[in-house]
Amino acid sequence: MRAAYVDKFHEDDPLRGLVIGERPLPEVPSGWVKVRVKSASINHHDLWSLRGGRAMQQRGGAGLTEEDLPRILGTDAAGVTPDGREVLIYPVIMAASQSAAAPPRFLGSLSGRFEGTFAEFVTVPESNLVPKPAQLDFDQAACLPTAWLTAYRMIFEKAGLPSDGSMLVQGASGGLSTALIMLGKAAGFRVYATGRSEYTRRYALEIGADAVFEPGARLPERVDAVMDSVGRATWQHSLKCLRHGGTLVVPGGTSGYTAEVDIAALFTRDLRIVGSAMGSVEQLRELVEFCVRNAIRPPIDRVLDLGEAREGFKALEKGELNGKVVLRS
Repeated sequence: MRAAYVDKFHEDDPLRGLVIGERPLPEVPSGWVKVRVKSASINHHDLWSLRGGRAMQQRGGAGLTEEDLPRILGTDAAGVTPDGREVLIYPVIMAASQSAAAPPRFLGSLSGRFEGTFAEFVTVPESNLVPKPAQLDFDQAACLPTAWLTAYRMIFEKAGLPSDGSMLVQGASGGLSTALIMLGKAAGFRVYATGRSEYTRRYALEIGADAVFEPGARLPERVDAVMDSVGRATWQHSLKCLRHGGTLVVPGGTSGYTAEVDIAALFTRDLRIVGSAMGSVEQLRELVEFCVRNAIRPPIDRVLDLGEAREGFKALEKGELNGKVVLRS
């Protein structure tokens, strides 16, 4: 089958390791399902996977090793099962608990320990399949399982926003930021966003932000929560923008993973800093229902054939996207 995979790591030039070629059809263990992939979307995680384990370790993840190669990339997908069901694929693989009291055990993720979704077929446990609603096409559905699920958990579980709350999204145009703005607005929160260019700030307004600002600018009010995936470059600004009792939600750090914290401000203003990583398969089902109920359609910057994956990765690397890149296999 045709697939996009990594066969060698190049930290300084990760796309050198990207190969579009033939890979064996996946085996189907007992209790698993082979899904015909219709659409898959690219995430920053895929770009970091091309850089290899050492680069991933620097950002807090285990990452792939030379022994894992070649590995098919991709965590997000929507497709069709052999019995004709249209589904989304949840990318985290868990082992079933041996007792009701024990939690499920993490086994790995697609494109990590297991082959990913940038292929004609992918296999996952039956429990990782979420029904695709008719209101979302395959391209739109394929955008949800990673960036959009991460955003959903940040807003509805981690941020602790009151019903009339306000939030700031640091960065305005990537897949995660797009999801945060659109989900936050649909939930009835006041949503502010920062963007480095007039173009990205205008885009944030188009998808629902109440107001946009240059990085580091003063907001019209301190907010209940700041969603910051940028890291070092925006850290101090994020903390300053929080009101008393506010929460800084951190799902990553594209500009760096070390930053100073004003401890006095932390306790005198009763602030919280919380990490957030993706979400559960149950939350993915909730996200799908939320999108249908609120007529949300994930914006897509471009749709490419799987054979054009390199073009999509280049656009992601340059930050030239408004929404997601989708690959059709």
